[in-house]
Amino acid sequence: MYICNDCPRKCNVERKALTHKGKGFCHMGENPVIARADLHFWEEPPISGTNGSGTVFFTGCNLQCIFCQNEKISRGKFGKVITISELKEIYKELIAKGAHNINLVTGTHFIDAIVKSLDEPLPVPVVYNCGGYESIDSLKKLQSKIDIYLPDLKYADNSLAKKYSNAPDYFETATNAIKEMYRQVGSPVFNEDGIMLKGVIIRHLILPGQLENTKKVIDWVKNNFKDGEVLFSLMSQFTPINTCNTDSLNRRITQEEYDIIEQYLYNSGIEDGFMQELSSASEEYVPPFELGENLE
Repeated sequence: MYICNDCPRKCNVERKALTHKGKGFCHMGENPVIARADLHFWEEPPISGTNGSGTVFFTGCNLQCIFCQNEKISRGKFGKVITISELKEIYKELIAKGAHNINLVTGTHFIDAIVKSLDEPLPVPVVYNCGGYESIDSLKKLQSKIDIYLPDLKYADNSLAKKYSNAPDYFETATNAIKEMYRQVGSPVFNEDGIMLKGVIIRHLILPGQLENTKKVIDWVKNNFKDGEVLFSLMSQFTPINTCNTDSLNRRITQEEYDIIEQYLYNSGIEDGFMQELSSASEEYVPPFELGENLE
C-alpha cells in the first residue's frame, strides 16, 4: 500500500497491492495490471524492426482520452494483476522471442513497479511509451533505466486537452516532460541495422477538425529541438470509437486535412521522423487484448 502522487494528477490516494481496483484517476491498485505482452510490429520502423518490439500493454491510464483506440484497457476494464517478478519473466520471454527492445506501453501509473522490474540491466533497449502527461520527479526515477522515450504530444491547445482528456495543464506538463526525457537519453543512436538504441521519438495524432492544434505541435517541436536531436512521428490513424459521438471526432481525417498538414510539416523543415499514410486509419491497428479477464 502506498499513497500515490506519481503522475501530474497527484491524486494523493491509497493504492493497495494485489488488486486491480484503486481510488485514483487511473483506477488501478499498486501491482501492475497488463492486458497484452507480445511482439508488436506496428511501431515506428526503428522500434519494430524486422523481429518486432517486445511490447507490454499496461491496463489503466492517467489520461483516458475519449478517443482512445485502446479504451478497453485504458479505462481499466481488462487485464491481469501480476507481480514484479512475473513482469521480469515477461521481459525474458519477449527477449527470447527475438524482440529488438522491451516496450512499456502506458505504464505511468505503475512507475514504481517498472523501476523495480528494471533493477538489473536488460540486454536490449527499454522503451517508455506514454501519453506525455508525466511528472518530472517520476521521470527522474527512470534515469539510466530507459533508453528510448516514445511520448505523445497530443495537444498544444489546453482547451482540447481539458475537453478530451480532462488535463487542462497538458501542454506545459508534456513539453516539460519531453525536455526531461531528452536530457536523460540525448539524440538518437541506431545500430548497423537501423534499430534505435537510444533517443526520443515524439508522436502526435492528427485529430479531425483540429488542424491548428497539430500545427502548433509541429511549431513547438521545430522551435525547441535542433535537427537530429529528436524524431517526430506524425500519425493519421485516428479511428472513431463509440465514445467519439460529438464534435468532429465521429469521423476520420479527410484527404484535404491530411494534405494540409503534410505540406505544413514539409514547410516547417522538420526532416527527422515519420508520417503515416492516410490509409493507416483502421481498426486493424487496435491490438487484440487477450491476457487477463474483464475487470468490471
